[in-house]
Amino acid sequence: MNTIIHLKQKPILIGSIIVAILVSTGLLAWGILQSMPVKSQTAIVRAAPQSSKQIVALGRFEPAGGIVKLSAPLALDRDRIKELRVQEGSKIRAGQIIAILDSVDRLQATLIHERQQVATAYAKLSQIKAGAKSGEIVAQRATISRTQIQIEGETNTQQKTIDKIKAQSEGDRAAQLETIARIKAQWEGDRAAQSALIGKFQVELANARSELNRYQQLAQQGAISQSLLDSKKLAVASFEQQLREAEAIRARIENTSSKQLNEAQKVLARIQSTSRQQLQEADALLAKIQGTGKGQIIEAQANLTRIAEIRPIDIRVAQSEVQSAIIIQNRAQTELEQAYIRTPSAGEILKINTRMGEKVTDKGIVDLAQTEAMIVVAEIYQTDINLVRLGQKATITSKAFSGELSGVVDQIGLQVNRQNVFSDRPGENLDRRVIEVKIKLDSGDSRRVSSLTNLQVQVAISK
Repeated sequence: MNTIIHLKQKPILIGSIIVAILVSTGLLAWGILQSMPVKSQTAIVRAAPQSSKQIVALGRFEPAGGIVKLSAPLALDRDRIKELRVQEGSKIRAGQIIAILDSVDRLQATLIHERQQVATAYAKLSQIKAGAKSGEIVAQRATISRTQIQIEGETNTQQKTIDKIKAQSEGDRAAQLETIARIKAQWEGDRAAQSALIGKFQVELANARSELNRYQQLAQQGAISQSLLDSKKLAVASFEQQLREAEAIRARIENTSSKQLNEAQKVLARIQSTSRQQLQEADALLAKIQGTGKGQIIEAQANLTRIAEIRPIDIRVAQSEVQSAIIIQNRAQTELEQAYIRTPSAGEILKINTRMGEKVTDKGIVDLAQTEAMIVVAEIYQTDINLVRLGQKATITSKAFSGELSGVVDQIGLQVNRQNVFSDRPGENLDRRVIEVKIKLDSGDSRRVSSLTNLQVQVAISK
């Protein structure tokens, strides 16, 4: 009985072992497939029989209209953000102001100024068309008379200044010449007196020397004492010292008087040069007054002629000035509008790149997109692109959302590029050549992923 039971269980045991071996083999194959590079997996997919129903690829979500990088206009590039009116995720409408640049106050002031210029130009045109008033003609004639009187007064004043400079120059020159004459006279007197004193000392020295010679002879004969002879020698030495001092004094007088005379002559030359320069400047100023006055009178007379006449050319010129002022005002208005950053279309703020107080850089101010209509950009391996056609159905999956999304192939790229979306698996080929294929999502599925721009997804396109 036991043997019969054992024989019945043996087929069951063998079947269990076979099932276990098959399951282990399948798990091992699946693990090997998962660890292989993406290129190898794709090669396996391509090597599969043509009965394969799908083309698989990696992709990403993207708004149908793309991502708009909203920035400042070129004329206000690198300006700072004064006010930011949106946040990330804000829904905005077309033409909505999302930011105000720091230059808005300066541009507002410029616009106000240009509006005043337009008003001034219009007023001038109206004034020309109205013609001159009799009071304006009388006032202009009075201006001419007043200008003539003023010029005559300034001319007379300047002429008096010139006469004063001349008189001052003559007086200073005469006074300095008198100083030079006085220095010369004093020099001559001091020199004569000192020369006379030197002559006196020279005579006394000669007498003392003669007397010393006589006493020396007497001393040799023993007729006088040695002390008397020494006193005569002392007298000669004293006169010699006095003569030397007198000659030194005369040399000092000569030197001092010469310096004083030179200084006085330099002062005279400086007086003459300064007076000559002042006179030249005064003459030049007089000529300028007369020339300017003549020009002012001519201009005033021309204004009188212009006031008294209404010419068509004046009206045309004034009209041209009005048009120019309006053009400049419109340009200022446009520049002011550019300081208010508006959205070109409705959409959603995906990212804020520049915040309040920061300068606008190449990244722009915000990233804007119409997330109501989302698409999938699938990167199809270049050797599989011949299997993709417009209208093919596609299934999109990701761990970021539940279930599957549906769509159809809407556009096939025309350029081969390097792969941008990666699975991040070990040994993955990072230099694959792919073609971008855009898949249009169903409307309901598009709304589900409107907040998942650039999310990496898996795409399966049905053949």
